[in-house]
Order: sequence, then structure tokens, then C-alpha cells
Amino acid sequence: MDLIEQPANPNSLTSIADYTPLVGEQAVDRIFKKAGRLRDLHIVHVNSTYYGGGVAQLLSSLTLLMNDVGIPTGWRVIQGRPDFFTITKKMHNALQGGPINLTELKRDIYEQVVFENAVRMHLDHDMVIVHDPQPLPLINYFRKKSPWVWRCHVDLSDPNSEMLSYLASFIERYDAAVLSLPEYAQRLGIPQRFFMPAIDPFSATNKELSEAEIDERLSRYEIPTDLPLVVQISRFDKWKDPRGVIDAFRLARKEIDATLVLAGNIATDDPEGQETFSSLCSCADERIRILSVQDSALVNALQRRAAVVVQKSIREGFGLTVTEAMWKGTPVVGGKVGGIRHQIEDGVSGYLVENVEQTAARIVQLVKDADLRRRLGAKAKEVVRERFLMTRLLEDWLDLIGSFEPRFLLRGEHRSGD
Repeated sequence: MDLIEQPANPNSLTSIADYTPLVGEQAVDRIFKKAGRLRDLHIVHVNSTYYGGGVAQLLSSLTLLMNDVGIPTGWRVIQGRPDFFTITKKMHNALQGGPINLTELKRDIYEQVVFENAVRMHLDHDMVIVHDPQPLPLINYFRKKSPWVWRCHVDLSDPNSEMLSYLASFIERYDAAVLSLPEYAQRLGIPQRFFMPAIDPFSATNKELSEAEIDERLSRYEIPTDLPLVVQISRFDKWKDPRGVIDAFRLARKEIDATLVLAGNIATDDPEGQETFSSLCSCADERIRILSVQDSALVNALQRRAAVVVQKSIREGFGLTVTEAMWKGTPVVGGKVGGIRHQIEDGVSGYLVENVEQTAARIVQLVKDADLRRRLGAKAKEVVRERFLMTRLLEDWLDLIGSFEPRFLLRGEHRSGD
């Protein structure tokens, strides 16, 4: 059944043409030309949550843009019991270098829940793109008639070898793996490509806000604005090092007056999130606010009003919250890890740090120097415009999908429904 086209209204979807003032007509025309070769294809993305984290945020915008350029694209989300997501969170941690006790029972639960999802899914598409470890074994339960691609968003710079060895038995059944950075490459028997994520500048998290709109959103959550704001936005996850941010802020307060806001959400596929959030609440005081909310407009307002945005990650596949803040012209102090290092040029578009003391020193420096904030922020926004907007990510995917064109021709004229 075809989707009925809706009349133009204030709630209409972002179009690729809306990006023209940001990326230029040539880039938009190039995207339409590449998409034109693929218009008969039917693509599906599969992940483990509709909200709460960068992957869901990416897919929300990417799948709509793929449809906008004429490629029918679906988005499926797997279901799982709490024990399943407890196990997959441990897998996620192990892929980022943490320990894991990978018992036979854990493997059985993991594979059984994915099998149950496979029974409910119908994936007879021209390409299936599976995101991260949670739905990875899906490929075992389908008669593969078209290319399958695994997209891993986590930091694979130092993965647990036992974990990677187990997952490789699934990964190597795919036709390609897409990782965020070349340094995440692994010894796998399939081709590997590297796409850095990107943001949607028109989303509720990133669109322009007036000063009145910012004030309203901060007031709703009773966030004081009488002193400069230092902000970290992230899931409540130990790899984001929220405790280290609090320590750095307390150290910085010996030299400056400011308010710290740690704001984030608890993704449905992250059972450790509530525990991490609860453990931080005892640190809250008049000048340390800790909020667990799902409010894109609040994130937008905080990133725009902040004097400094911090992302003191210990491991970070990429770090979309860094990109978001940079797009708003706000200077970012980021951990010198993973994808953050590919976004921030130290001392030019922000600062990279390796410990609490360095983080505190950069917070102090930026809060005290408004001219420095403006200079770094202006450069940061330009970096995002040039390298990290959704049009570039869409084009990366179009290039990869197009590389499988001979395989698509073999499928004939049959196209599945979503």
C-alpha cells in the first residue's frame, strides 16, 4: 500500500532539499543522482531501541531521508526480556574492553531471544542493515537472498578477545561490516567500511531556538541560569565517566562559580543505566543538577546556553553529543578517545583531555574567557557543517548500497513489502 502524500504543514518532514543552504546545490544534486540508481530497492535497518542513544537518533533521521530520496526504507526494532538486555549490555562493555564471563547459558539466552525475533520478522528486502551486537545473530535464521551489512557503533579499539571471537561467528556471515573509524578494524573475513556518524540539524535536538524558548525549557526543569552552565549530555553509562565530570567540576569550582548539569536518558536496551543514574544522585546539590529525562528540546537548550559542554568519555564509538554541541557553536571539552578525537582539533575547535585535572583546567579557562569560547565555537560549527551533517552519512550509505548493484540485478523484478 502506498503512503498517501500529506499536504505541506508545520509538521512536515525534513527533505534533502532543506540541506541546500548548508551543503550546497552540488552536494544535493549528487545525492539525488546516486539515489536515482537505487530507487527500486527496498532497504531495512534493524536495531534494539527506538529511543535513548545515538543509534536510534541516527536511524530516526537517516531512514526518513532515505525514503525522501526515493529509496523505500524500513526500521525494525527487536524485542527482548530484561535478562537478554543485561547480557547484551555486558557484550557491549566487553567489545569496549571490559571483562565478561560468557557462559553457555548467556549465549543460549542471547541466541534464543534473537531467534524469537526472527520468527516475527519478515526480512525479504534488497538489503538488510543490522546495528550493533543485540540483533547480530538474526542472519543465522534467514535464507539470505540479498546483501546483509552489520553496522557496529561501539569503540572497538581494544575489544575483549573472547567476546569478539564469539561474535565473529555471526559477523562473518554478513557481506560487509561498517565501523565508525579505521582504527576499529578487526581481522574478519569480510570487507570493512568506515562511516563516521552525523547529525540532523533540523531535529528537535538541533534546530534553532530563540532565547525565550531556551529560557522556558530551562525554567521548566528549574535549572538555575544565574551562573555559567557546564553541561554533559549522555546516557548514564560508566563509559561516559559522569563521576569524573563531577570530580572535575568540583575541582574547577575552586576557581570559578558555575552550575553543572548532567542530563541524560536511560535507553530501553541498557539495564545498567538506572543503576548508574541512582548512584550519581547522592552527588547532587544546589550547583550540581542530575536529570534523567527524555526531552530533546531540553538537550538543545542546555547545549546552546552552556558556557562549556563536557564529554569526558573513557570509551566512545563516536560521540554524537559532541557533534550536537559543536553545531550550536558551544566549545566542547572531550575525552581524548575514540570518535571524539576525530571531531575536536585540540585548541582549535575545542579541547581534548585525558584526566580530571585537565578537564577542570579547561573548564576554568573557558568559563573565564568569553572570546575564547566564541572563537572555538565558531570553528566547531564549521567543522560540523563540512563533515558531520546527515547528508554526508546518507551519501556514504548510498555509495555502499550502490557497490552491491550486481547482486541486486540478480534478484529480478520482485520487490518485497515492508
